[in-house]
Amino acid sequence: MTLQKKDAVEVFAAGEKGRGLRTTKEMQPGEVVFAEASFAAVVFDSLSMQVCHNCFRRQAYPHRCAQCKFAYYCDRTCQHAAWEEHKQECAAIRQQGKAPNESVRLAARTLWRMQRHTSKVSDGQLTTLDFLEDHISKMSPEDLKVLNGNVQKFKEYWPSKSKQFGVDYLQHIFGVINCNAYTMSDQKGLQAVGVGLFPNLCLVNHDCRPNCTVILNHGNQTFLDASFHSQRRIELRALGNISEGEELTVSYVDFLNVSKDRQQQLKRQYYFDCNCEYCAGGVKDDLMAAVKEKDGKKPSAEQVKEVTEFTTQALAQIEQARTEGNFQEVVKLCRECLEKQQPVLADTHLSLLRVLRIASEVLSYLQMFQDAANYASRLVEGYAKLYQPNSAQLGMATMRAGVIHWHAGNIELGHGMICQAFAILMITHGPHHPITKDLESMRTQTEMELRMFKQNKAMYHSMREAALNSKPTGAGKVH
Repeated sequence: MTLQKKDAVEVFAAGEKGRGLRTTKEMQPGEVVFAEASFAAVVFDSLSMQVCHNCFRRQAYPHRCAQCKFAYYCDRTCQHAAWEEHKQECAAIRQQGKAPNESVRLAARTLWRMQRHTSKVSDGQLTTLDFLEDHISKMSPEDLKVLNGNVQKFKEYWPSKSKQFGVDYLQHIFGVINCNAYTMSDQKGLQAVGVGLFPNLCLVNHDCRPNCTVILNHGNQTFLDASFHSQRRIELRALGNISEGEELTVSYVDFLNVSKDRQQQLKRQYYFDCNCEYCAGGVKDDLMAAVKEKDGKKPSAEQVKEVTEFTTQALAQIEQARTEGNFQEVVKLCRECLEKQQPVLADTHLSLLRVLRIASEVLSYLQMFQDAANYASRLVEGYAKLYQPNSAQLGMATMRAGVIHWHAGNIELGHGMICQAFAILMITHGPHHPITKDLESMRTQTEMELRMFKQNKAMYHSMREAALNSKPTGAGKVH
């Protein structure tokens, strides 16, 4: 086939996986393989009043579009920057009387963009949406019913005076969105707030142990030129050394599931059978389901079954209490569950790690930092045995644990973990991401406090106590 090239990558025939991307030069850890602006993107329905529809930053008091009364923005500068993308949507929402769901809105924005610029908007775009897989023939009857429902909603929403599209083509567009849309996070990277299409990223195939990661870059709002406010773009970053000609891969799902469950999720959501090295060999499945061994003896199958069933029920109760905002009940349930798990499950067992994560987050929110720090450290120890060294998930967990230890007064542990997290996130997020910048500030602050601590421990704790009594700790930002 004819190779298409962009920067340091090219399209190639990847066998059973179809097309893929590979490098045309060696890559170093943290190097940006390529960056790509979104072809089209929308904020989730549930967050439409809390997130800027232009730059996808969360805002406490966003500015609302006075015409459609649906879109919200940071300010008039962001609103102005979004107008070309929003004006047809604005008129359609006013005509309809309400906004449709996020899938219909994304399809409409995609087709409006194609009408303005065709389906290829730059020389660096390696494929068009017409040539992306829609996997409609592999969809279950239930998925197909949802897709066709969205097609019908689209036809009701799409202006009658605009170019009309046939059902087959609309099915293709919704199929592409279903299989290829990328979840977009807020400016801190802590919550998914929307979804977008990135044609080049769609060509990067999956691997459960990938050599790249994807990070969303929100642009720079300090520029006076509004065009810099709307640079919603992803960066594909190398996680390690990548050889010239090596295929680029990312993970479509979280690695923290046993191979069988990851394969089922990939088959259900992306319609392919994963035969990567880690799935084929069940690598680390034993750790994710490991039990404790004492004096060469393991707990019986009945004990493991009892604890696993107890955990399943407890997690449902924990989620219910968390949804209701009953955080004291969440802590009580987590502690009961951990006590039950302690003699049976190993520190890498998935059920144990899930409870540790919730317990550390909620205890931190409640400013019970010492207990939270203990659970956060155990969580990081488990993650380090399962995730690859430069994974964003490990970096974020290590950062949270470091901050919790810092709040708990464990300055040596806190500073050490913040430094470890900074090293990972410099690779996964890069030096200009808001999280990395925040982490760098924390690293500088904890380094200064650590020097004070080593010079005079009593004075350090006295100053720290005085500071805590005079102002809020900001603990709520940790979880």
